[in-house]
Amino acid sequence: MANNNKRKMTREEAGRLGGEATAKNHSREFYQEIGKKGGQATSRNHSREFYQEIGQKGGEATSRNHDREFYQKIGRKGGKR
Repeated sequence: MANNNKRKMTREEAGRLGGEATAKNHSREFYQEIGKKGGQATSRNHSREFYQEIGQKGGEATSRNHDREFYQKIGRKGGKR
């Protein structure tokens, strides 16, 4: 048996290469469709309370990480739209 000095690919490298190969073979519409299907499956598997809880956790984390100026800035952006 030959001694192969090549190092093994990490899981991260394999995932990146697989993702790049997949992206070459599929369009934006493909990804939109599988995202839509995933969202529909998730909504069937979780209750309204689940979404309220994760929304609240996200809001609390955002408020810990941002100051009043941040909220003023995003409020102005939203007002322009």
